[in-house]
Amino acid sequence: MAATIQSLAASSSLSSPTSFDSKRFRASIPGRKVGLLFVRSDLRASHGPTPNRKKLESPAATPASAKTGHEVLLFEALREGLDEEMQRDLRVCVMGEDVGHYGGSYEVTKGLATKYGDLRVLDTPIAENSFTGMGIGAAMTGLRPRLESYFQSIPGIQMVACSTPYNAKGLMKAAIRSENPVILFEHVLLYNLKERIPDEEYVLSLEEAEMVRPGEHVTILTYSRMRYHVMQAAKTLVNKGYDPEVIDIRSLKPFDLYTIGNSVKKTHRVLTVEECMRTGGIGASLTAAINENFHDYLDAPIMCLSSQDVPTPYAGTLEKWTVVQPAQIVTAVEQLCR
Repeated sequence: MAATIQSLAASSSLSSPTSFDSKRFRASIPGRKVGLLFVRSDLRASHGPTPNRKKLESPAATPASAKTGHEVLLFEALREGLDEEMQRDLRVCVMGEDVGHYGGSYEVTKGLATKYGDLRVLDTPIAENSFTGMGIGAAMTGLRPRLESYFQSIPGIQMVACSTPYNAKGLMKAAIRSENPVILFEHVLLYNLKERIPDEEYVLSLEEAEMVRPGEHVTILTYSRMRYHVMQAAKTLVNKGYDPEVIDIRSLKPFDLYTIGNSVKKTHRVLTVEECMRTGGIGASLTAAINENFHDYLDAPIMCLSSQDVPTPYAGTLEKWTVVQPAQIVTAVEQLCR
């Protein structure tokens, strides 16, 4: 699964990783104040007192049910959110392999280099340690770089995963505006997912889970592409007389323990479903958090479904044997609810 690092990634773009002139870039930003630079532990530069920030909230209305708005694919929603933030904030820039005039392997950054120039949309070599360091340095000078990189477990970085065009755009914008380094996971198999999103601007919270389907019998926690496998399984479960509650956790770090906890207190049973490998996966951390905080509310041990700890096959038919399928989810719920 590819990931995008936001906020630790700012708004700069260089012609080559060795030719970036940060002074020239900062000088191009109008109204920039000059003063002492204080580097905080969150790797962001501060040029004075930190202003009060409003909490980012999602709209009350469900976007999918709205008649207004426009339809976009998920990768287009990501591009739209990035484009809007680059227009809004001159400090936002993009760094990554093929993100420039090629537009990215999945066209997430298509047209941005032409629109904003090579100074803000920078192609980098396949040396992610190097341009991650560039992004950190850019953020320390007050910029807001956005890196395209493969995910690695880095302490202190916030992690979110999008699953719909609506939350892809909302999380992209929230990640860019965040004062902390954020990793936004974008599943390539969801890029062509289409949904109607609002025309008006919106920004989602980086720390809130989404209640996809309320239920009473079991809590199913999932994220990214597995959300759709879970919802397929939920239809079968309803026909069998079960009432599953489905939560898209979205925030992988930190977990929204308020939403998750309220669900556990109601259903008393938990199933986690993810596409990550079992070893080192999100499900293991989620299970530990629930056991530590809500153990007394559980009527059964937590069950975890994940991809098998084997290399993913190239053949699609074989890949299905390694990734969680809806039938496995149905079987797991039946076992939990006995």
